[in-house]
Amino acid sequence: MKTILKTLVAVWLVLFSLAPAMADDQETLPENTFMAAQSSDEYLAKDLLIGAKVQNKDGKIIGDIEDVILNSSNRVVGVVIGTGGFLGLAEKRVGIKLDALEFVEKDGKTIVMLNGVTKAHLKAVPAFERKQPKKSLLERAMEKARELTDKTADTASEAYDKAKQNAGPALEKAKEAASEAYEKAKDAAGRAYDKAKDAAAPKDASESQ
Repeated sequence: MKTILKTLVAVWLVLFSLAPAMADDQETLPENTFMAAQSSDEYLAKDLLIGAKVQNKDGKIIGDIEDVILNSSNRVVGVVIGTGGFLGLAEKRVGIKLDALEFVEKDGKTIVMLNGVTKAHLKAVPAFERKQPKKSLLERAMEKARELTDKTADTASEAYDKAKQNAGPALEKAKEAASEAYEKAKDAAGRAYDKAKDAAAPKDASESQ
């Protein structure tokens, strides 16, 4: 029983001693920056839009949502659906305004409806025109490489700063210990020199006679 109590006390002392260090490692987060979760009236584009099958009023699938269209305020104003073709071949991309879509809950699932649009309409409407050209595989690879380089540099810098901060007290103690050792060695060498000088003095006098 005494052994268990001693162990518990030792563990408590260790945790108590680590508490200040753990508190120092906690960073103060900037305000109005992070989101812990989505609210009840918010949704993720991947859950509700991107990849969703679009049905007409008869319940037939006429396309799937491939991308979202944002305005200058970063608000979703429309979607791009892929229609026709097979396995992505000869597929036509059409822009649809977000207000034209209807989201219906059915059997616990959200169904995306596009009423009043037929396959004939989709064939007749011009294909969606992308203003900015799609980035090439090389451009995306270079962007990813720059991103990884920046992250690696930031991580290395943080690790260096933390190591420097943690090593600060130890480095000062090492300097103090080295200085004390140097002074002690210096004093010891001085005393040894004086003793050697005193011991050699009589011998030098006898030899001169």
